[in-house]
Amino acid sequence: MNQHYPFTLQPLPYEYDALEPYINEETMHFHHDKHLQTYVDNLNNLLKDYPQYHDCPLHQLVAKYCHLPEAIQTGVRNNAGGVYNHQLYFYCMGKGETRPTGKIAECIDRCFGSYDNWREKMKASALSQFGSGWAWLVTDKKGNFKIVHTLNQDNPLAKGMTPLLLVDVWEHAYYLQYQNRRAEYLDNWFQVINWRAVEQWADRVCGLS
Repeated sequence: MNQHYPFTLQPLPYEYDALEPYINEETMHFHHDKHLQTYVDNLNNLLKDYPQYHDCPLHQLVAKYCHLPEAIQTGVRNNAGGVYNHQLYFYCMGKGETRPTGKIAECIDRCFGSYDNWREKMKASALSQFGSGWAWLVTDKKGNFKIVHTLNQDNPLAKGMTPLLLVDVWEHAYYLQYQNRRAEYLDNWFQVINWRAVEQWADRVCGLS
């Protein structure tokens, strides 16, 4: 997430069919190659005439978009968010352990009582997001784990929280395979969380280990 202008489409950390049968290959091609590429292209177009921001890393654009010139604030909010959110979403999936271990597991137990309680609350948050958006596992400034949901491509970084894990509930994330069955998609998403990747990310952004 430390990319800066010009942004590029980051490859998936696994093959397009790696998440079958939970998320199919067609969805992954469409979601990654089409939707994420569009956000990358739009963000580059927005910033090309603003060289003062060409060295600004992606996470700072997401967190501090309100300090940018008014003419590009909304566009950067939407498209920098679209790049960051999708990159983290794809990064946090894979095949392997389907339940957290180590420090991640300890924090989830401390803040939610158990993994099963966290999973129930995470699913409920994702289902309660009306229309397009995301559900997130984040840490606050005190290091407490929380679940939040955001609209469109908004990101908890802008509110001082640190994202650890997220699930995409825009229809393009699941409609080719699940149509309007968001709950079924969410149940299957839990099967492809790469908890080792989540733990590595958490250690990187908030020194969890």
